Amino acid sequence: MKKKIYLLILFFSLLNTKTFAQNKLMILKLTYGDVEIELYQDKAPNHVKRFKELADSGKYDGVVFHRVIDGFMAQTGDVKFGNSNNENFNLSLAGTGGSDLPNLKAEFTDIAHTRGIISAARSADPDSANSQFFICFDSAPHLDRQYSVFGKVIKGMEFVDKIKKGEPNSGSVSEPDKIISLRSK
Repeated sequence: MKKKIYLLILFFSLLNTKTFAQNKLMILKLTYGDVEIELYQDKAPNHVKRFKELADSGKYDGVVFHRVIDGFMAQTGDVKFGNSNNENFNLSLAGTGGSDLPNLKAEFTDIAHTRGIISAARSADPDSANSQFFICFDSAPHLDRQYSVFGKVIKGMEFVDKIKKGEPNSGSVSEPDKIISLRSK
């Protein structure tokens, strides 16, 4: 009897571990391949919740990487003006929009902006993050404790590296790559 109870406990523990792992993993499909993202639910719960909500409802599908600076970062996530599948798509306005949801309060952490980090893009107001985010190509210590880090690329960074780069100073991309899909794993 004790053996059966032990096996049941072990089975449910493994099931919960798998469910927990799935809750914090996302798959970003790019033209170049699939990118696996680990989310930091414990560090930035509101940003993770928003990211998952927009992703799992398909809002990021077709959104362009409107600002990409070689050696720095690739920015995307403007679901209002940056979605190439939407009638409101306007590349010249991409980066100025967000979602229909309210802005998020900053969730600054001690996590450094290193290669593969995913952080919330915002205006000068620390509490203005909404739907946009960026992926760091390299370390950017000047962003530490200034932007809300909520995840990291754990597999497929070589595909992120292939995203078309923009103008050297502004990062504007004339024919940008886009997110094919972004969903929970």
